[in-house]
Formats: sequence, C-alpha cells, structure tokens
Amino acid sequence: ISSFQVYIIQVSVGNHQWTVKHRYSDFHELHEKLVSEKKIDKNLLPPKKIIGKNSKSLVEKRQKELEIYLQTLLLKFPVTVPKVLSHFLHFHLYVS
Repeated sequence: ISSFQVYIIQVSVGNHQWTVKHRYSDFHELHEKLVSEKKIDKNLLPPKKIIGKNSKSLVEKRQKELEIYLQTLLLKFPVTVPKVLSHFLHFHLYVS
C-alpha cells in the first residue's frame, strides 16, 4: 500500500492528448507559485485532507476537484499559460 495518492490527469490540446501524473503535493507546489507569481486566489486549490486521505470516495472526489482546479486555471489564462502551469501539464513535450 502506498502512503500517497497519484492523480492521473488527461490533457487535451487541439488534436493532441496525453496524461500526466502528479501527487497532491505537486499541485500544492504549483499553486504556491501561481499565487505568488500570478496572484491566483489562494483558496482555489482544494484543501488537503488528512483523515481518510486514501479512501476511494475521497480520492475520486479530490480527482474531480483537481480537474476543476486545472480547468479554472486554464480559463484564467486563455492566451498565454504561465510557464509553471505549462510545465506542470507537460505542454513542452507535446505542443509546439
């Protein structure tokens, strides 16, 4: 049994589609950078929950919340995605 959860994110840009995998701590690190560099609302990221953190229902709920979080970020930057977010989503590997 792993002590942490990895979230698999499906990314689609035009005709390109790929998946990226991140732990919640990766999302938190991304969020901290966006809050300081781009003035993103600090409450946008779903909170970290300790109790029952690996229960199936919590994992599924957080997966959906993190998807909404990423979609919200992409809506905030319709023209130029911040470098830190672009790197997080691996745009540099798939989109030229």
